[in-house]
Amino acid sequence: MKKEGENANKPDNTAFTQQRLPAWQPILSAGIVIPGFVVIGLVFIAIGVALFLTSKNIQVLEMDYTGTDTGSPCSKCTYNVSCKCLLTFQLDKLFEGPVFFYYGLSNYYQNYRKYGVSRDDYQLFGYISNLKNPGNDCSPFQYDPTGQPIAPCGAIANSFFNDSFRLFHNVDGVDMEVPLDGKGISWWSDYNVKFRNPELTNGTLKDTFKGTVKPLNWVKPAYELDTNVNNNAFLNQDFLVWMRTAALPNFRKLYRRITEGNYSSGLPAGNYSLEISYNYPVAIFQGQKKVVFSNVSWMGGKNEFLGIAYLVIGSLCIVMSVVMLIVYAKFQVPDEDL
Repeated sequence: MKKEGENANKPDNTAFTQQRLPAWQPILSAGIVIPGFVVIGLVFIAIGVALFLTSKNIQVLEMDYTGTDTGSPCSKCTYNVSCKCLLTFQLDKLFEGPVFFYYGLSNYYQNYRKYGVSRDDYQLFGYISNLKNPGNDCSPFQYDPTGQPIAPCGAIANSFFNDSFRLFHNVDGVDMEVPLDGKGISWWSDYNVKFRNPELTNGTLKDTFKGTVKPLNWVKPAYELDTNVNNNAFLNQDFLVWMRTAALPNFRKLYRRITEGNYSSGLPAGNYSLEISYNYPVAIFQGQKKVVFSNVSWMGGKNEFLGIAYLVIGSLCIVMSVVMLIVYAKFQVPDEDL
């Protein structure tokens, strides 16, 4: 009986269960390891050089408009609400297109946990029940002081960035407005999957949002963010960009593209002025605001770190191969000991 019990637990007599499958194990000899490190190092260095040179060729123009610096054209707006200022700059050569226009914020912690979860995803997905009864995660931006529900609720929506910009190109003494394209600036998954507008009531969003109030820091309710009905409420492109929170305290978010009309190939050399509607206060938390103009390449935006990282790793591989070659030649280490 004991022998039968032992046989009952015995695996089947197959190549897989008895571990008799053919296998291959590389033998690491000096003739394989050292050339391998050299090849890997050269490949990494080649990729690093390509990435670094590509990144160096990407054009970036950054301008701070916080207004805290002496002589800044926006200094009058630092502590004022709904103020306008004019930022001028000059381009000495063509700023190749397509040009991406970003706004940037510093010392702004969107990654703070209580801030990051302060939203109602069901409300943002268009559920009527959550539109009128926001989730508790939105507190204290769940209801206004009179007890009416806030739509959209939460700290992220309440702190929605609301500075606006108009760009002008001075041509023969005349300021020509540069068209800024705001279509499709949000993530595809946000616009098509994660966010939805609630069903229309009487054919309008205004009636749908009846019984709710705008976030405390907003000037307009959600259904009046844009004159284009397809770019309103929870599907507004600027709102979607803001709701995708940043991982680091210094970040930039896409505001517009410059791809239309006479500027489809980029911004020509010349004088420009940027009209800023300064609405968003940052001085209270020692933050900074900036605008960024940039173009991109096959590797994305400007990022010299990636190229440098490849160069460092490739160089280390080459150095290690030289060290191993010296050790092998000097001490004649047998291949089987490597």
